[in-house]
Amino acid sequence: MEQNFIIAGFGGQGVLFAGKVLANAFMFLGNNVTWYPCYGAEMRGGTVNCEIVISDEEVSSVHKENADYIIALNQLSFDRFLSKVKSGGMMFSNSTLVDENKLRTDIEYLSAPMTQIANESGYSKLANMVALGALTNIIPALNENVLAKAIQKVLEGGKEKFFESNLEALKLGIGCLALA
Repeated sequence: MEQNFIIAGFGGQGVLFAGKVLANAFMFLGNNVTWYPCYGAEMRGGTVNCEIVISDEEVSSVHKENADYIIALNQLSFDRFLSKVKSGGMMFSNSTLVDENKLRTDIEYLSAPMTQIANESGYSKLANMVALGALTNIIPALNENVLAKAIQKVLEGGKEKFFESNLEALKLGIGCLALA
């Protein structure tokens, strides 16, 4: 079975890093995975998104027309990608920066104050990891251990010093849906 994810936000929110972590986590779970980044020339502050396609068989293609899950870290991303959620899919948004406009009745909406949680905990640049932690409440196969292993893998090659802060932000996200 194939599932499609889009993580979207603005440059500097760690969208691509979160996508790499999610892709690696699903690979560790034995899935076939593709990760496809998309960003504007302006980088920091501009729009950024990535698509992750997972499957228990070969991945048919990237850049799907619609996604099962969209994580919108800011309002522009929420507005831009709302129409791309598959019927029956989920729009998961950062309620600190997104005022949900629930125009569609055929999808599920879920939100958590990702940026607020990250800021209040001293991890202001890690709302992306709070989001992935919260995703463990939605995707049963994901858990703290597999995401921690994926964070470690993505940080290899000189960025290992950021592991503990990313892990702490991830842990904050695991319990944040109760706060939403």
